[in-house]
Amino acid sequence: MKKQIVIRMMIALGFVLLLAACGEKSQEEVLDKLESKLEEMNGYKAKAEMKMNTGQEGQTYKIDVWHKKKDFYRVALKNAKDDKGSQIILKNEEGVFVLSPALNKSFKFQKEWPENGSQPYLFQSLVNDVAKDKDATFKAGEKYYIFQTETNYQSNNNLPYQKIYFDKKTYTPVMVKVLDKDKNPLVEVAFSEFNTSPEFKKGDFEMEKNMSAGASDSAVSGDGKTDAFSVVIPFYMAGSELTKQKEIELENGKRVIMTFSGDKNFTLVEEKNDVVPTTTSPQFVNGEIVNLGHSVGALSGNAIEWTNNGVNFYLASDELTEAELIKVAKSVKRKEVK
Repeated sequence: MKKQIVIRMMIALGFVLLLAACGEKSQEEVLDKLESKLEEMNGYKAKAEMKMNTGQEGQTYKIDVWHKKKDFYRVALKNAKDDKGSQIILKNEEGVFVLSPALNKSFKFQKEWPENGSQPYLFQSLVNDVAKDKDATFKAGEKYYIFQTETNYQSNNNLPYQKIYFDKKTYTPVMVKVLDKDKNPLVEVAFSEFNTSPEFKKGDFEMEKNMSAGASDSAVSGDGKTDAFSVVIPFYMAGSELTKQKEIELENGKRVIMTFSGDKNFTLVEEKNDVVPTTTSPQFVNGEIVNLGHSVGALSGNAIEWTNNGVNFYLASDELTEAELIKVAKSVKRKEVK
């Protein structure tokens, strides 16, 4: 009898040890593994699709991410609804740039990006958000480790949370869902490829090479001329309306200045060149990069600049808050002035 009890106890103990050996990793262990992987890697290349439902109509981006340790980044974003070429966020030893190669236009920023906010398509940003949030929740699924954390979007406080899915075998990101205050997903990033042993060529992170390579998606025809200019106005006008519109013929195109008056006054300038300039110097911006959904813009003080469908836009106001300025800019699309 005693022998049977001992055998049963040994079997039970064996099951306990087996379960312990096969048990899931804790939140702390997974985070340690993620941080170790980041430290060990010399860089990565990733492909992803980002869907944004933060405006009047959804936007979809194809994204190519290149990162070379320690501080070199190249993020190419191709908007499915903008056939005028991609934009590239580039960081190298000279600074941070937003490039629009098809228009030969570029902005230069201070070097805080990407550390100054959440970036749902950058591996290190996701891991940093997990590490910084002491109240992050954690769940181990069948294939993924899932974290829910707070975000840090300086220019958009309407997206306070994110849910991040890491592959349990490779510890690389698979999916990111950025959530609104009601935990509804408004931005989704789905990774289709993630190469942790990439090869880079000389010049991959140089501005000149990326401008010339991206120009193959140019908005110009064979004779160098751009498409027709259609003036558009915002869907969201912050309680104002279009009260004045002035057209100025330029030597190489047209500029339209629109004045909106009402609850919050603002000015919107749209400009299009008939021929893409051959050489330009980066325009320095003492501000930050902001994703407007339809394009990537430069936010500085009380103004935002961006390019979309071959048109240069400049929005400024002394009365709009920063959040309202971004909201107006996001809504400037596909509503033509009659």
